[in-house]
Amino acid sequence: MKRPARTATFRLAIPFLAVMIALASAPGTRSRAEEPAPVPLPPPQTDGGKPLMQALALRATSRAFAPDPIPAQTLSNLLWAAWGINRPADGKRTAPSARNWQEIDLMVVRADGTFLYDAAAHRLLPVAAGDHRALTGVQPFVKDAPLSLVLVADTSRMKGAEKHPDQRQWIWADAGFISQNIYLFCASEGLATGVRAFVDRPALAKALGLKEHQVILLAQSVGRPAR
Repeated sequence: MKRPARTATFRLAIPFLAVMIALASAPGTRSRAEEPAPVPLPPPQTDGGKPLMQALALRATSRAFAPDPIPAQTLSNLLWAAWGINRPADGKRTAPSARNWQEIDLMVVRADGTFLYDAAAHRLLPVAAGDHRALTGVQPFVKDAPLSLVLVADTSRMKGAEKHPDQRQWIWADAGFISQNIYLFCASEGLATGVRAFVDRPALAKALGLKEHQVILLAQSVGRPAR
């Protein structure tokens, strides 16, 4: 007696379903729902703070930090002061950049992961899971501060710089402007901070999954002063 044709079709479907199940369960094939979600920040408070001359008088480098976490509002204000958009009409920032390349990315390295500051939406975008604070410097204290800000230059945004090699050096000036903004904000808010160029760049770049055109420049710890 002849079997129905649908039996053969069913047999062919079994391997196909097995392949689809295997692909769905393979590493790196997570659904969109499983992807880390952006972390919203409260709107920055752009009034208040100490007068500029007083903040300049208080500006200092610290190498000892209390472990207390930075509140969300303080972090929001800090990131806006460092490298936020202060002129929304044309996307200009609180720090200057050569030829308005805006090539600096501000990474927030905390115990709960590393995030990219998205200035346009004023939020944090997940970059890497895990605590990578110890990789942001060679001194022992860097792992104790609640967060380190890492300044990364994305040289792919520097249009025209390939014709003028000296222009590649301008990224250091742009990073310096942002670092000073961080210093002045911390002085105004009673926070401790300290910038450094001694960073294990290869190890940190690997941990954060950076590309060749992304250059780690400086790292800067921020926290409450050590008690």
